[in-house]
Parts: sequence; structure tokens; C-alpha cells
Amino acid sequence: MSHSLLNTINDPADLRQLPRSQLKPLADELRAFVLESVSKTGGHLSSNLGTVELTVALHYVFNTPNDRLVWDVGHQTYPHKILTGRRERMGSLRQLGGISGFPLRSESAYDVFGTAHSSTSISAALGMALAARQKGEDRHAIAVIGDGAMTAGMAFEALNHGGVEDCRLLVILNDNDMSISPPVGALNRYLAQLMSGRFYSAAKQVGKSVLKAAPPLFELAKRLEEQAKGMVVPATLFEKFGFNYIGPIDGHDLDSLIPTLENIKQLSGPQFLHVVTKKGQGYKLAEADPVAYHGPGKFDPAVGLVKPTTPPKQTFTQVFGQWLCDMAEQDMRLVGITPAMREGSGMVEFHQRFPGRYYDVGIAEQHAVTLAAGMACEGIKPVVAIYSTFLQRGYDQLIHDVALQNLPVVFALDRAGLVGADGATHAGAFDIPFLRCIPNMAVACPADERECRQLLSTAYAQNHPVAVRYPRGAGAGVAPLSDLEPLPYGKSEVRRWRAGGESEATKRGIAILAFGTLLYPALEAAEKLDATVVNMRWAKPLDTDMLRDVAARHEALVTVEEGVVMGGAGSAVSEALQAAGLSMPLLQLGLPDRFIEHGDPAKLLALQGLDATGIEGAIVARFPELTAATAHKPALKVVAR
Repeated sequence: MSHSLLNTINDPADLRQLPRSQLKPLADELRAFVLESVSKTGGHLSSNLGTVELTVALHYVFNTPNDRLVWDVGHQTYPHKILTGRRERMGSLRQLGGISGFPLRSESAYDVFGTAHSSTSISAALGMALAARQKGEDRHAIAVIGDGAMTAGMAFEALNHGGVEDCRLLVILNDNDMSISPPVGALNRYLAQLMSGRFYSAAKQVGKSVLKAAPPLFELAKRLEEQAKGMVVPATLFEKFGFNYIGPIDGHDLDSLIPTLENIKQLSGPQFLHVVTKKGQGYKLAEADPVAYHGPGKFDPAVGLVKPTTPPKQTFTQVFGQWLCDMAEQDMRLVGITPAMREGSGMVEFHQRFPGRYYDVGIAEQHAVTLAAGMACEGIKPVVAIYSTFLQRGYDQLIHDVALQNLPVVFALDRAGLVGADGATHAGAFDIPFLRCIPNMAVACPADERECRQLLSTAYAQNHPVAVRYPRGAGAGVAPLSDLEPLPYGKSEVRRWRAGGESEATKRGIAILAFGTLLYPALEAAEKLDATVVNMRWAKPLDTDMLRDVAARHEALVTVEEGVVMGGAGSAVSEALQAAGLSMPLLQLGLPDRFIEHGDPAKLLALQGLDATGIEGAIVARFPELTAATAHKPALKVVAR
């Protein structure tokens, strides 16, 4: 499809110069460009196809970036990026050195607030609206939030506050989970424009002023209005919060969107606009299966997604999903809990087989954690499937409701470590430090798929909270066993001894203590350095018996983990050595004290020196006298720490 009209839009100021008659053709070109672009790079598709007209209308009506536009979650902002000067950079989307898949303040003046975790937009936009009021600046603040994100308590906290503030705040509910029902048509468009118009707003205020002098009449009129609105709009929940509710309107109809937004722009006080959109709009394959096209890789738009001819490696997520079903067969007490991540956490089969023991609580991580605590109090065995980065949102509940009461809840932490294209907002870099400092909490770090299944069984057998952290995607490809046998709690294993290290009493050479899937690059580096390698398995409790034994046989220790160094597993080793009165050189390798950008996971790990070459180079640089006789010495660029 030709993009001749879209190619003339370099920023929203260009868009606002177009006559209304050209907006529909522009939206068609924009949708085609999004589809064409994402098919080449991979990324979020369904949500972006659904926000094309809404994006055009918002930038057309409002004076962005002076008017602040905050996108909740932000994975639906590709049309926004294209219209705000990043069209030519879409080929670098989510790639190392390229543009982010989410709004990023450092990337564009139009990305006024960085998002990726859900349900933050109303709070942020309200903060901007209040700041404008305090500074005496005439600007609007608009939050665009999806129906899924509205399930989080934070969104309602913001509504509760925003409804009592006299500021220029507009909340747009992008409702893409329901189909456009018959009431959302010509009549409803007229009613939405009427309710957003100045005459309706002024008449409403005059009526309130007059009728307040006669309280019974005022209350009667109020009830009549609510009942009348209830016949053509959803429940008046948002008006109870203090917002002027408008809608629902068709979010793909520019002739409805633009007049309604123009009317709202003239109103004062907090406004709430309900728009109904369709995920995957305009691409039939995505409309039919928006979940499959939520975040596809590269594909041919003319063909759609094609199943691979060779079976892909089993992922850690799939290992967890199979373990969950198998353990549920064995123990009727098991329940599975997820905060709106059924597919992402590998729980589809569990949901199908055990619907009465499956709980999707929506985007409500705090509730998920405390719900599990309440169930554990009653003898149920909850397994909370949650991404590492999202457990951060339930941290107080983790401490206060689970750990303080020492309840046996298993946390299956998917996406631990770097996650690739989603970048810093989704990386599970901090879970070891923030978990191991909590009393009663244990943290398991499986090295491969087989250990993941085994350590999940170990965690499930405990009478206190345990987290099992594992990365996105596949690991070393070690096939899990079919049984549910656990590994010993809190115990590690030696995977490789240096020459003579197992029997020789002399303190000599280096031992690498590996936590998690970096065991395998550590083994590769150890082959070149003739180093001992210990698969630690547990960041907490630490296997101090093994640590003391290895320390007694080696001149230096190296820890390796796919998590931040500060407060991480290496820090746990350092603390244990000091507690045992042992003083010896220790090199801690892991993620540095900065946020890691998006890109290919293998490349990102290599850039942080966490591939085999980087691990070898860091050890040689730190301990040249201990590795001189064994190390290969290629030209290595060692990342400073």
C-alpha cells in the first residue's frame, strides 16, 4: 500500500494541518504501515492495530506535546511513535540501539511519561494536570488506559483522587475486550456528543444549583438522570468518582471521536471518555486471534503466523506449565494464581484441566499475593505464577502478608534476568536482592529445564515461602524427567573439578560458583581455565558447607549470576565468607548498576561480559597469576564493573 499521505507527517503539527476529509485515508495508511513494520521486526501488533484512529484523533484535537498524552502500558504506541517523527526508525524497533517498544522520555518529547507496567497512566496524568494548575499553565493531561489495566487498584486510587480535583484531566478508557454492540452506533454517537457538549454541561450545573435549594427535588432529579444515562451507557461508576462520564463510542469512527474530543476539550474538571476498539482491527487474522498476534515475531502479512516445521526447544515456561498440571494431579490442595498472565506464564492447559483451581485475578499483583496468603492460611497450596518484574508490584504484600506469617506459597518467577526486546521495564534483574533479604523466604536458581521442574517440586514441599526464578525462553535443552522428585533443599553440586581438585589437599586455582542458567557458559570458560565449577542452585539458603569446602581447596572464588551484582547472590557468598571468618579473593560477575536496554538477549549478555568469553576474560583480567598457565589469551574486551 502507498504511504504517500503518511510520508508527509513528520510530527503532529503536520497532522493538524490536514482537512478532516483526509484523516480516514491517513488512518488506513498508518494501519498498513504498522502491519508492514511489525511483520519485519516483530513486536506488539493486535493492540497497535486497535489504536490507530484513537491516536490520530488525539494528536489532531490536542496540542501535543504541550498537552500531555500518557499511554498506559505503552505497547499500543507504535502509531503514536510513527506520527511523532519516528517513522523512519521503526525498522530498529526493540533492537539493540533502536527505538523502544514502549514510551521512553529520553527518546522523544512526545513520550511525556515512560510506561510498560500497567495502570500507572491516570496517576501520572493527574500529577501533570495538578502541576499545570499549580504553575498556571493552560494544558490538558490525557491518560489512555485499557480495560485490563483498569482492574488494578492503582487505577482506582488515582480515579478516587482525580475526581475531587478541579484540573484539566481526561481519562480515556480504551475498551478492547468487548465487541461494539448495537447501542454504539448513530444514536449513541449523537448522545455522546450531546453529553460532551457545553450546553449539556452548563444545563447540568444550572440544574444542580437550582435544585440544591430543594433537596428532595435535587435527589429525585439526580436519580432520574442516572437512570436515564443507565439506559444508554454502562453503569455510572465513574461519575461516582467525580468524573463526567461520556460514551461508550466507537473508537474506530473518526467522525465520532473527533467531535467528541473537541467538545471535551472545552470542558473543565475531570472527564472520562469510554471508547470501544477492536484488537487487531483491519487485519482479519489478528482480529480472529488477537492473543496469537499480541506479540508475534517476524512473519509474512499475506500468510500470517506459520507453525515452525521443526519443534522448538521446550521453554522454561512450558516446563512450569507441565509441572503445575502434574503436581495438581497428585495434590488436590494445589491452586494456580496469575495476575492476567495465563498465556505468558504457561497456564493455559492448567486452566483447561483444572478450571475450579485456577484464579486469574486481573492486573492486580498485590491482590494475587495476598489472595495466595489467605488461601495458604486455610491449608490450600497456592502457586503464584508471576513475572519477576511484576512481583515488584506486590512487594509489601510479599513481606507483610506472606513472609511475616511464614506461609507456604510458591512463587514461579518467569522472565528472571534479561528479557531481550522488551528491555529494562520487563527485565527480572532485581529479584535475588529483593527476595533474599526477606526472612523466611528462599530463592532457587535452576540451571536448566530439568532442574527447573525438580526445584519447583522442592519448593512445593516446603512449609514456608519459596521463589523459583527462571529465564524467558529455552535454556540448555536438558529434558525434564517425568516424575515429581525434588532436589535436596538448599544444597548445591560440583559440576566440574579442576585437575586434582577433588582429591588434592593443596589450595590451588579458581572455583566458579554459578547461580542459574549461567552455569553453562561458566563451564565453557572453566574448560579453558581448568577451574572448578559449582552449580549453586540456591541463592538462599546458601550451601555454606559446600562454600567452606570449595574455599578451602582454592585460591580465589568467582560468582556468576544473571541478576544485579549489588545485593545479589555474589553478595550472599561474600557475607557467608565473612561470617565464617574466611578471607580470600572474590570476583562477582553479574549485571551492572544500570538499566540494560532492549536487544537480543545473547548480545546483551555478551555486552555485560556474561557469555563464556566474557566470563573467561574477566577472570583472566582479575587473576592473571592464577590463570597464566591455563588461560587462552585472545584479545578480550572486559566490561568494567
